Amino acid sequence: MVAAPTILLFMIAASNLAEVAALVGDPARANMLAALMDGRALTATELAFMARVTPQTASAHLAKLSDSHLLAVTKQGRHRYFRLASPLVGRMLEGIMAVAAIEAPQRHRPPSVKDAALRQARTCYDHLAGRLGVALADALTARGHVVLGDDGGTVTDSGTAFFQAIGIDLATSHKRQRCFCRPCLDWSERRPHLAGSLGAALADAAFAQGWIERLRDTRAVGITAAGREQMVRLFGPELSTVFFSTEN
Repeated sequence: MVAAPTILLFMIAASNLAEVAALVGDPARANMLAALMDGRALTATELAFMARVTPQTASAHLAKLSDSHLLAVTKQGRHRYFRLASPLVGRMLEGIMAVAAIEAPQRHRPPSVKDAALRQARTCYDHLAGRLGVALADALTARGHVVLGDDGGTVTDSGTAFFQAIGIDLATSHKRQRCFCRPCLDWSERRPHLAGSLGAALADAAFAQGWIERLRDTRAVGITAAGREQMVRLFGPELSTVFFSTEN
């Protein structure tokens, strides 16, 4: 027989799961959360535009997401900025999107330029995803710099030297209050890209060195001419064919 406290904890957990699922399941709130998956903070006005709802409706949705600790709010002057409350929320959203892409019924929708850009290269909370993220993960593992398992990963001695050479301080990455290195199933490629604080550090370095740049009103990122040259040089010639393809 299952103990009464265990049953109570199970019921509480199930109730919380249902509450979070209901919050994420609303189309407008889902669009808002997806817009914040690049790790940046946005205003209520920006999120209302992305969710295609009125400012009043957006405020009601944002209040529910904040009260449930899915979003964090920062006040700056007259404005309030909303961001995902933690990497855990981002990871939950990544998982939902991966399952939805694989298991959900296929819906016919003509491909768009925006869809192609997202599949090519995008941010997934604070790390890189799409063809770019998967190709970088493939290159790092093929060269023995990173070893990825089902739930985590490690950096080898050669990887330590490689990351230091491109300006990534692994000691600082280790100090972040989160998993250091892990695979993350890419919803569009259906293969893993690199996540964790190491994945975030790699994305930071790519932005800082001008390899990639943010595109307006989307999580997609553009790959610069200098970025193509440098990433092919550093990660291998495979990127020139696997990654910089414009095919959907």
